[in-house]
Amino acid sequence: EQEDEECSETHMSVLWYAGQLAITYYDTEDCSVYFMPDIPDNEDLKLLQMVIGEVNPQCIVTSAKQDQNIAKFLTGLTAAAGDKDIRKPEIVLFPNIDFGLEVSKQRILSRQFPFIPSHMTATEKVLYLSSIIPFESPLMIRALGGLLKFLDRRRVGVELEESTVAVPILSFKKFVLSDIVHMDQDTYCVLQIFKSDIHPSVYKLSSGLKEGFSLYGILNRCRCKWGEKLLRLWLTRPTRNLTELNKRLDVIHFFLLAQNHETVLTLQGCLKNIKNVPLILKRMTLSHTKVSDWQALYKTVYSAVCLRDTCRSLPNTIELFQTISRVFTDDLHYIASLISKVVDFEGSISENRFTVRPNVDPTIDEKKRKLMGLSDFLTEVARKELETLENHIPSCCVIYIPLIGFLLSIPRLPTMVDKSDFEIEGLDFMFLSEDKLHYRSARTKELDSLLGDLHCEIRDQETLIMHQLQTKILEKSEVLNSVIEYTAHLDVLLALAVMARENAYCRPHFTHRHGFHIKDGRHPLMELCAKTFVANPVNSGEATRRIKIITGPNSSGKRVYLKQVGLIVFMALIGSYVPAAEAEIGVIDGIYTRIHSRESVSVGLSTFMIDLNQVAKAVNNATERSLVLIDEFGKGTNTLDGLSLLAAVLRYWISQGTQCPQVFVSTNFHSLMQLELLPDTPLLEYLTMETHQDGDELIFFYQIKQGIGVEVSELIRNGKPIKRIDHPSKGDRMEKCKSVVEKFLHLDLDDPHVDLEEFMRKEVLPSAASVL
Repeated sequence: EQEDEECSETHMSVLWYAGQLAITYYDTEDCSVYFMPDIPDNEDLKLLQMVIGEVNPQCIVTSAKQDQNIAKFLTGLTAAAGDKDIRKPEIVLFPNIDFGLEVSKQRILSRQFPFIPSHMTATEKVLYLSSIIPFESPLMIRALGGLLKFLDRRRVGVELEESTVAVPILSFKKFVLSDIVHMDQDTYCVLQIFKSDIHPSVYKLSSGLKEGFSLYGILNRCRCKWGEKLLRLWLTRPTRNLTELNKRLDVIHFFLLAQNHETVLTLQGCLKNIKNVPLILKRMTLSHTKVSDWQALYKTVYSAVCLRDTCRSLPNTIELFQTISRVFTDDLHYIASLISKVVDFEGSISENRFTVRPNVDPTIDEKKRKLMGLSDFLTEVARKELETLENHIPSCCVIYIPLIGFLLSIPRLPTMVDKSDFEIEGLDFMFLSEDKLHYRSARTKELDSLLGDLHCEIRDQETLIMHQLQTKILEKSEVLNSVIEYTAHLDVLLALAVMARENAYCRPHFTHRHGFHIKDGRHPLMELCAKTFVANPVNSGEATRRIKIITGPNSSGKRVYLKQVGLIVFMALIGSYVPAAEAEIGVIDGIYTRIHSRESVSVGLSTFMIDLNQVAKAVNNATERSLVLIDEFGKGTNTLDGLSLLAAVLRYWISQGTQCPQVFVSTNFHSLMQLELLPDTPLLEYLTMETHQDGDELIFFYQIKQGIGVEVSELIRNGKPIKRIDHPSKGDRMEKCKSVVEKFLHLDLDDPHVDLEEFMRKEVLPSAASVL
């Protein structure tokens, strides 16, 4: 069943005062308000920039009376949004009085939230909200008050509803960015964490893009929408919180055990039925619930109960299973029981509206019995009516039309030409339809007064019951929000476990030391599209080999090796298994890259200037806990300037001693070593991609080793061939072709026992694959 999808929008409220930052935002996808308690942020507002980059809001609301630093920052967002991947936010300024502390508190406390039980007193409501919202963060409360003012003024999501309908807010959620590993948009681009492609379907061109061949694309084995959303969130928030990472890895380890395979299948089967609950709850608040929504909610709640029961049978040593067992309360049983006892799914589907089961409301049952017995009763009434009609009228029937009532229907006779011919004594003519004349008689008027408009009365009473049911479910929406949150965690970890099993990934081990050691590391994307992939180790110490200079000919695999290092470290920082035989990862606080230039006319910078900016970010921000990947820096200008810049950057990091970051640099500037531009220090390690020269041909082994690479520019300048080891030589391919042809010529085609199909399958096709 296809779920309805609505365009998601995010609206953010921001305040910065005296070095403290407060952020709140509303997400229309799950109708939730996210808040960040007051947190320090410097005048450069790097934390705010990080949040905006992650949330990508459509509107940013702030006070018109703001510090010049944030005013300058928000003005600069317009220029930064020139990149096609970044949406330009609308800046909305409200008077400072709309962000007043007391006004904001009153705005929060006076608002009606559907998740707060209606029986609560005003005092109980204040206590309930104070347990969710940190009122001790005054700046955040002011930002939240401004956000609520903006939502009510713009009427986000309820533009076409009556003015009495408020913007639905289904939950408040805390939003934190602690322990986040810094990565800019360039790093995400070059490591191919996400990749957007134009959708091939002409029907989806307007909606834009689909996920291309990326890390997110191959890891996304999620069974529900909220798992996909959480996976994307984890990829945008790599963390250095080792406790959280090990919790995720423990769950993946449990799912990878052979004896737990049946449990994995059971959990995946339940996750497929977790539907878009926030959208259903939003429709409930607006009274727009469909029949399919009741079905989806019932499936979700039933599957959540199944997930809870399954987790209760699993080890309590794993925190996620323990949390699901505790948080998925008996309120789920209550909701499932209410829906199953009240909603008549078969009747709802056939009538395409909400209908209730028998024995729910005696009044509705009585009216439905009358409606069901109406056919025989109306036949009897029609017989009596026919007796009173003139003899030339051959037949009649009594019908019931909702909103109109009971009518006497008579076939139109050939003599009835004009409207004056329709008049019959004792009957009131109503209308003509399909050669049937419809009248009101004394009996039909009596039926209207006795039975009334049964159909509409039943619908009205069933709608009233639906509203009562919606109210009870919305009061229990807290458990439904917990279902979405923790099933998303379960779904993501199951997806990562499936990927780890299929591709023989290993569990990374974290250490508080700097550096990392990886045995037989592989590029997670490249190994899926290459016939053979050569694994390579990575060894970087605390006091030695912190800066690695990698040389080798073009196309030998230097850039793939750099990206491989970055991707393995990144995957470990989201709590995933990694493509390696063994991996020990040290503390990382940021990943900086200069591998590929994202050129843009709107930026107004040359390719070389963009390269300089990327390296400058690494030089200015990288710490001893950072990873820096640089590929071919300096080639965008003349050789002397490029070599000088590269040498200067490396000498700067060398001068920092053991406080320098973990640096991987690939270069074709062999003069860097030949002219001894870098000092002799244990921090430096020279690596090269192994090759072998066979006459005029250069064979690539794609294996990294210690040493300095060979100079192949002469081969390229002289037009001599460079051989790839993953392809057979021309002579080998010719010999294979000759061998196949000779075998074919020796076949006796007149022999009935000769099977040409078997010859093609065993001899020709394998040879053709290896030759091509």
